Amino acid sequence: MPDYSLLAKTIQSLTESEDDPIALMATVACEVHHSDDRFDWTGFYRVTGPEMLKIGPYQGGHGCLQIPFSRGVCGAAARTGEVQLVADVDAFPGHIACASSTRSELVLPVKAATGDLIAVFDIDSDQSDAFTQGDADALAVILGNVFART
Repeated sequence: MPDYSLLAKTIQSLTESEDDPIALMATVACEVHHSDDRFDWTGFYRVTGPEMLKIGPYQGGHGCLQIPFSRGVCGAAARTGEVQLVADVDAFPGHIACASSTRSELVLPVKAATGDLIAVFDIDSDQSDAFTQGDADALAVILGNVFART
């Protein structure tokens, strides 16, 4: 597990004077991706229209270009506004296989200061049951601190 306290401080230091959401997403994706070997794909899907997510800044192999709110783990996080902690993606109804290597997934809603959903933050792992509630909680705090100023 990453040292989330150090990760939060590093991300805060890198982003403290930035308010552009894309620049923030790129920085967060990079820092989180390189903080733990469990993280095989790390990135954002941005809300770009009604009920539609499109790929944003990410680290790792290719991602899906578009994901409707009605499909997959990312769609579920966008649709419900709730963190999706999926130990086995094959057991998740409607899972979208953007990468055949993905075994587990953690997706967190990302909200602007206004409370509007602007994206979801998606982390895939090639390991089954790779993520914990501790991961979800720590990343939610980091995302909240970074995107509260957008």
